[in-house]
Amino acid sequence: MPSDLRAAPAKASGLRRLFGEPLLLTLLVLAAIGLFILPLAAVGRLALFASGGGVDAFAAALSSRSVQRALWHSLESAALSAALAVVVGGGLGLLIGLSDLRGRVALSFAILMLMMIPPHVTAIAWMQMLGPSSVLLQMLGTAPPPGSTNPLYSREGVIALLALQQVPIVYLTLRAALRALPRDLAEAARVNGAGPWLLLRRVILPLMGPAFLAGFALAFVAALGNFGVPALLGIPGRYVTLPVLMWQRLASSGPSVLADLAVLATLIGGIAVLAVWAQMRLARGWAVALIGPAQQPLRLSLGRARPLVEGGLWALLALLLLAPLLAMLATALVPTYGVPLNAATATLRHFHEVIFTQSVTARAFANSAGLAVLAGALVAGLALATGALLRGPAAAGARGIATLAEIAYALPGLVISIAFIIAFIKPLPLIGVSLYGTHAIILGAYLAAFLAVGLKPVGVAFAALDPALQEAARVSGAGFWRRFWRIDAPLAAPAAASGAVLVMLTAWNEVTLSSILWTRGTETLGTVIFNYEDGGYSTLAAAMSVISVLATLLLMLALHWLGRNLPPGIIPWRG
Repeated sequence: MPSDLRAAPAKASGLRRLFGEPLLLTLLVLAAIGLFILPLAAVGRLALFASGGGVDAFAAALSSRSVQRALWHSLESAALSAALAVVVGGGLGLLIGLSDLRGRVALSFAILMLMMIPPHVTAIAWMQMLGPSSVLLQMLGTAPPPGSTNPLYSREGVIALLALQQVPIVYLTLRAALRALPRDLAEAARVNGAGPWLLLRRVILPLMGPAFLAGFALAFVAALGNFGVPALLGIPGRYVTLPVLMWQRLASSGPSVLADLAVLATLIGGIAVLAVWAQMRLARGWAVALIGPAQQPLRLSLGRARPLVEGGLWALLALLLLAPLLAMLATALVPTYGVPLNAATATLRHFHEVIFTQSVTARAFANSAGLAVLAGALVAGLALATGALLRGPAAAGARGIATLAEIAYALPGLVISIAFIIAFIKPLPLIGVSLYGTHAIILGAYLAAFLAVGLKPVGVAFAALDPALQEAARVSGAGFWRRFWRIDAPLAAPAAASGAVLVMLTAWNEVTLSSILWTRGTETLGTVIFNYEDGGYSTLAAAMSVISVLATLLLMLALHWLGRNLPPGIIPWRG
């Protein structure tokens, strides 16, 4: 056979390998540079090396009384709310995960609703329920005296609602750890005469120590970067946190304060990363090696107390979920906030106005829906591509991208937003167009902040795939792209879809990222709700909030239906 004919198949094989994993890895690296490396490097460069930056800039920031006060408020509220969330979320996780309670899936679904309802909507609902103009309390005859201060406008109010938002994070962390607990240990303790309380104190709680620590760290970081609750409750209560101070400075001075904001963003971002690093170090020292595979979880009998415990749990969740939502609905149905609700005053005018009349709200609904769907789809695609590389020669690069996504997820949302402003406020090279003030910069921030959410279920799905499928396809001559489209993508698609829906749920009502990225024409649902409440239009804010909560509930129900055909652990509230 001529040598040129023998070389042709080898050349084709080389090209096929070149346009397989290397091409996909290159595309993912370019995406990671745009989403993670460039924005975060821009913040670091401006804070450390630009004119007026460096050690002197950090010293000047830390010597400012407003920064000192805001930093202390951030650390205090994050630590105390995380501790409270560990007590409540950990207790719920142990009770639902270890006992023979009925309706555990429904209970988990209700607990997760606390997290899926965005912070600013939660704050608005509780403000409208407990304030002196509360329509619900007026109907019950228990409203505070007119002119009295809303009790939530305080340090305690901020901490309480931050804790409420973080309870599901601790709950999910503990439930995942309980699923990995070998049942043999508990069975051995029970055979030796240990009752439920002794078993809990001497066996389960020590083994769950790293999970409690991880839940505290995650809750601390989430509360540290929370914007909606401290902004709506802390500003009138004179309890300003660092993210709110950054928002106030940018709103009052514009892009001219980007250097100062870069310093503050580096400061709060460094605290968040340090908290996660400390948690990982402590968890490694605390962890106990368990022998044996995970088994079916314990079902400790509650005996005659089970109906009482179930009734108490549902009453608690009704108070935490339904009562503030009913208060918000009542506010949306009255002509003016503070007017009693009855048959004569009830009106749907505010719902009609936010849906059909206000151009900004219609635009916000369209922007949020489009950005949420696009972010979900792109996260699903990036997660599938990254997961497909985790088992091949490009695994190191894929793990690096996943690590960058985890770091971005740990950073407060305002840090991501400021990073994107600094990186993309100037016109892009070659095309000469700035992304600032466009939908693209908001979408990019969503992808950077939420990619880790999509990677988690996809990683679980790829880890469960039988490698023999890939080997059989490779032996049969199938190239990378053929294997990806015929094997990997179909099998991991349900997990990618669940991740996409979780991203859509989060992006639909998101306000922290978009609070400083939006401009006229790019308003999102979260920013409009926040601006309505901040501007005193409580009835319009309530109407939009009710609609957004209903949409969130429908999306969660759709995810619940999809979860029937997914492996365990992908849908958080399905055991």
